Amino acid sequence: MGTPALVDLSPLLRIALLGALLALGPLCWLWLRQRGSNPAQRLRALTVLTLFLTFDLVLFGAYTRLTDSGLGCPDWPGCYGNASPFGARTDIDVAQHLAPFGPVTHAKAWIEMIHRYFATAVGVLITVLAIAGWTRSGRAAGAARGLSSATLAWVVMQGAFGALTVTWKLYPAIVTLHLLGGLGLLALLAVQSRAAAPPDLTITPALRRGLWVLAAMTLVQVTLGGWVSTNYAVLACAGFPRCQGSGWPAMDFAGGFSVLRELGSGAGGAPLRFEALVAIHQSHRMFAGAILTAMALLAWRLRRDGGALRRWAWPVAGLALWQLASGMVTVLFDWPLVAALGHSAGAAGWVVVLTLLIRRSRRTRAAGVPLGTPGGRIRRMQAAS
Repeated sequence: MGTPALVDLSPLLRIALLGALLALGPLCWLWLRQRGSNPAQRLRALTVLTLFLTFDLVLFGAYTRLTDSGLGCPDWPGCYGNASPFGARTDIDVAQHLAPFGPVTHAKAWIEMIHRYFATAVGVLITVLAIAGWTRSGRAAGAARGLSSATLAWVVMQGAFGALTVTWKLYPAIVTLHLLGGLGLLALLAVQSRAAAPPDLTITPALRRGLWVLAAMTLVQVTLGGWVSTNYAVLACAGFPRCQGSGWPAMDFAGGFSVLRELGSGAGGAPLRFEALVAIHQSHRMFAGAILTAMALLAWRLRRDGGALRRWAWPVAGLALWQLASGMVTVLFDWPLVAALGHSAGAAGWVVVLTLLIRRSRRTRAAGVPLGTPGGRIRRMQAAS
């Protein structure tokens, strides 16, 4: 059997139909549950359901990456030109015989194709959301249409990066952008889930600015985490808190953070040095200390300010502890799959929580009234009248 063409669109229609059938299940379930609801409630329920399924898709994408199944089918969008691994059994048998522990096996092919089916189904749900947003009327119609259009454009871009992930043979920069795109899609859907609701959490201007600073730090940290994963640098440091028995091991930052290079290669095409992998891992680990400290301070501040904000302190603190524990377990126990998936889940959960906290907050405060309380809103209304 020869090497398949990197792009073979012949199974595209069948894969699209399968994705539509998969999307039909949650759509029917939602229709039955929301029969007595008004259109705005049904739209919000569909958005929350799509957010939940997109979260699952991000985790399955992490599972695909962690099981080294990204090239389980070495072409796109199908598998050796077929809509499923069933039709590619002979090609997969040959590839698996030539390299039993290589990128193509029957198990890896199924993992990769299930990920593509799942992604197609989520794309269908987001298309339905966009159509519903475009047909919406009322005061919030403009914002709903804008968010729906942005989310649809984003998921199309994600599909393009998914194709490039395969056709560029797991090029680290592309895979990292694909990961960031999945988290960005979660953030967009989280905002969209609150599109019709006004901000209901009152915070100081300083805390509002702090949330945006933390959002920027989160972007840096998830990019570093994606770079660790896509370069397979998780086990470059086999201890904690020391790395390779040293607090500051030998590191090659120039090689590790050379972006335009193939997987496993340096900028000049030579094999990537181990010191470069150590630099990648250590950068993620060192910045983790900064962002975990910031999350702890945010949790303390939310708990201190009280009112409705107090409830948000627990998920912030819990996610910080979860990320610390899952990251340590991943390193100390040689990259167990469950711990690595848990670490990815924590990052995705934190993106959603931080996005909702920013979306629901506003920068006002009535003097002498605890933040986030109904009394604060009443006092501000009285002062404005």
